[in-house]
Amino acid sequence: MEMAVANHRERSSDSMNRHLDSSGKYVRYTAEQVEALERVYAECPKPSSLRRQQLIRECSILANIEPKQIKVWFQNRRCRDKQRKEASRLQSVNRKLSAMNKLLMEENDRLQKQVSQLVCENGYMKQQLTTTVVNDASCDSVVTTPQHSLRDANSPAGLLSIAEETLAEFLSKATGTAVDWVQMPGMKPGPDSVGIFAISQRCSGVAARACGLVSLEPVKIAEILKDRPSWFRDCRSLEVFTMFPAGNGGTIELVYMQTYAPATLAPARDFWTLRYTTSLDNGSFVVCERSLSGSGAGPNAASASQFVRAEMLSSGYLIRPCDGGGSIIHIVDHLNLEAWSVPDVLRPLYESSKVVAQKMTISALRYIRQLAQESNGELVYGLGRQPAVLRTFSQRLSRGFNDAVNGFGDDGWSTMHCDGAEDIIVAINSTKHLNNMSNSLSFLGGVLCAKASMLLQNVPPAVLIRFLREHRSEWADFNVDAYSAATLKAGSFAYPGMRPTRFTGSQIIMPLGHTIEHEEMLEVVRLEGHSLAQEDAFMSRDVHLLQICTGIDENAVGACSELIFAPINEMFPDDAPLVPSGFRVIPVDAKTGDAQDLLTANQRTLDLTSSLEVGPSPENASGNSSSSSSSRCILTIAFQFPFENNLQDNVAGMACQYVRSVISSVQRVAMAISPSGISPSLGSKLSPGSPEAVTLAQWISQSYTHHLGSELLTMDSLGSNDSVLKLLWDHQDAILCCSLKPQPVFMFANQAGLDMLETTLVALQDITLEKIFDESGRKALCSDFAKLMQQGYACLPSGICLSTMGRHVTYEQAVAWKVFAAASENNDGNDNTLHCLAFSFVNWSFV
Repeated sequence: MEMAVANHRERSSDSMNRHLDSSGKYVRYTAEQVEALERVYAECPKPSSLRRQQLIRECSILANIEPKQIKVWFQNRRCRDKQRKEASRLQSVNRKLSAMNKLLMEENDRLQKQVSQLVCENGYMKQQLTTTVVNDASCDSVVTTPQHSLRDANSPAGLLSIAEETLAEFLSKATGTAVDWVQMPGMKPGPDSVGIFAISQRCSGVAARACGLVSLEPVKIAEILKDRPSWFRDCRSLEVFTMFPAGNGGTIELVYMQTYAPATLAPARDFWTLRYTTSLDNGSFVVCERSLSGSGAGPNAASASQFVRAEMLSSGYLIRPCDGGGSIIHIVDHLNLEAWSVPDVLRPLYESSKVVAQKMTISALRYIRQLAQESNGELVYGLGRQPAVLRTFSQRLSRGFNDAVNGFGDDGWSTMHCDGAEDIIVAINSTKHLNNMSNSLSFLGGVLCAKASMLLQNVPPAVLIRFLREHRSEWADFNVDAYSAATLKAGSFAYPGMRPTRFTGSQIIMPLGHTIEHEEMLEVVRLEGHSLAQEDAFMSRDVHLLQICTGIDENAVGACSELIFAPINEMFPDDAPLVPSGFRVIPVDAKTGDAQDLLTANQRTLDLTSSLEVGPSPENASGNSSSSSSSRCILTIAFQFPFENNLQDNVAGMACQYVRSVISSVQRVAMAISPSGISPSLGSKLSPGSPEAVTLAQWISQSYTHHLGSELLTMDSLGSNDSVLKLLWDHQDAILCCSLKPQPVFMFANQAGLDMLETTLVALQDITLEKIFDESGRKALCSDFAKLMQQGYACLPSGICLSTMGRHVTYEQAVAWKVFAAASENNDGNDNTLHCLAFSFVNWSFV
């Protein structure tokens, strides 16, 4: 095989270097000719016929070469480039598969050792039972952390002894059998997966483990992981109090870390730990950590009075260099979160290894993978922003929301009053400079926060957050958003001088970036508004929000779902002040044995994209409902409002009233999206006047065949309705449907259509047909519109359209046709109902 590839490359290279002369003989290109052709190729790999003829005229050394030979040279050159890229890709995939195979073999060895250990323990227990000797210590498989004898933690020798023990315990968890690890539900390993994830089955506290391959060097990875606030969103602060060198070039650090509480119902946690960084004889890098006990409270008690001291059992990171470059990472997080200190309803949250896995272990590995892909240039973000800037925005939004939910006194927060009827807490911060704000807020009296937490029964968190994101008008008052945006504008005249504005109720979501598995999305939301003042009638009064949305994957077991947003200036400056508000929904009763229920329940979705998922069939829908009937989640709402000193009481009253309204709306939405069924009043708003996606896909395909006499979709067999939709969704051409209103708006697009317009299926409904065409495209559409309505279809010439991000898109041809409802019932189409217009953009690409 290798010989054949080599021969092919030889022939390809030989054909690149030779051409036919006028006598029909092969003649080698001279070095000057090749150099001239390479210069043109660097500028334009695929020159047109005119460009090639121009090249021959302008370059005298190419005058004796036929234009056809020049064309062949460029074809061969492109082919060679393609072969090189493919070879490079295959080598990369091979390295990745080799490393993954090594990981799986190590995991297999560990499991075999664990089986052998369990067999020995089982035999020992049988022997004890037969001799009727009761030995409570025989159940060694229930892992407990050894109680460390108290040592003088104030001396370097004592700390070094603790560090060595921590290292041994961590390695036994990362690569040994000290913990009974089971695969994380819904996280199957494979070549395209982020890594291999496991959670503890039987051990004290909660524990999670991850291992994966990352294309970064071990030292760089260790630096990133040690900077926990950069990737662990629940980390409020991390301070190194003491650091001194240890043997083998390692270091020992005494670290104090504070973490946020996830809801208003529980106190926050802090940790006082020893962190040991060292290298092993095999070249691996290790960072391990555990709590210190019997050595005082760490920092002074006054600074930690708002926190409950939690325990970190031996945890850390094992980073091994790979032969082909990159590193293999093993991550272990083992915590005792002191669940006794929280209300009973929240205890499952503090006793769930799945929650720790999602928040810490998996997040760490995903963050490393994200940085690796960004450094390789594999990710492109919107609005030309650098990845570090977008990451900072996401972190500021998350931190600002966590600060509001927790309301720490040392940040300047104090409780103003608590509404006992609805448990709405109003807190105020009168400090001039909050952590995540710039000096432009110095004119404000402060920031006020109205927050509440509540228990929701039988509501899928991912579906609820997705609905709140896509249907903002169902719960939000855009005028309140406008007030917050106006108050944040620099200058004390911004409020109450805000102009009266009418909002259309529509929003446009513009994506900025997302993580590698789309578990977090950063986007700008534009709320369309128009001034009611006569002198400003033609001025836009749009409000812009910066927003992050996380946890909308229903299959992510134990994941927290969030929607956090903040008003932002339309210029989108990097140092813009942010006052975040939003929602957090956390499942609190994910039982270890109920993974399958969590994976199969609540497959219902709320828009046309729902039918693209493999959902439950009608006969087992009731089964899904019953399996999730006992599910519960905690919803935390926090809304922040900047205010001026003379308006504090007015803003506080408005905030309470607004949060009550939001709570009422969310409860109504929660009832509608519960698995028991969707409320008719809400269901009609989700897809106004539209059929289900499966039916629409059939109508599009059948109408195309009826009008144009050829098949739009190619199927080997008749297939099911779902397969028709799947083929339409994956079609290489951009297919879009628009309504028949006086101002047509899009109502559906396949994946290629969404990619072409750089939008989402929900935001698509706010895009009008005329917005995507340039002037020549609109003229062509107008000239052929009568033909389209008369004969049922029209073929438009090549042209240029615009994406929602303002990028130009070229297409070779566009086909438009009328889509009839129930097109297959009547071949002539005369008695069918005209439902919409469909457009297919052939061979589109960004300019």
